[in-house]
Amino acid sequence: MNFQFYLEKLMAGEEFVEFMRNNKDAFCSGGFFVIDREKSKASESKQHFDYFVPSEKKMYSFALENGVKKIPVEMFGDSEPKKIALNCDFDFATIEKMIEEKMIAEETKGKIAKLLFSMQHLDGKDYLVGTIFLSMLGMLKVHYDIVEKKLVLFEKKSFMDMLKITGKKKK
Repeated sequence: MNFQFYLEKLMAGEEFVEFMRNNKDAFCSGGFFVIDREKSKASESKQHFDYFVPSEKKMYSFALENGVKKIPVEMFGDSEPKKIALNCDFDFATIEKMIEEKMIAEETKGKIAKLLFSMQHLDGKDYLVGTIFLSMLGMLKVHYDIVEKKLVLFEKKSFMDMLKITGKKKK
């Protein structure tokens, strides 16, 4: 699916239009997208856009799964979220294909089961930061540069790496 499709869906939502009318200083600070490739769980795909209201120091997420629903988000820490650009255009299927091609080149085993992308502003640029779950308990960490339209980070992980299993120390 195309990013602009989700953005247009957000912009057309009554709850979002009302929110923007009442919060002129609000800006988009992130997005969260889940693409589930398992046939039995395809309905678990999700799309959210996060908006920060500086005058209130509050964050709201707009879920797009069933219409457009505003959800208050609890913020942690004192740092103010960064604004992300929405004038970009990318297709999640194209990014998935890039990941699959990189998997072949890197001889990564497994098949993509679920893609989680967080749209973030890092080091002065906008990225899709992805965690890709593979069959056989594999995982990938990827960064997609939205402006340059390319993968700039591709790391293989395993579920066991994430657990960091440690044994008991012997005395």
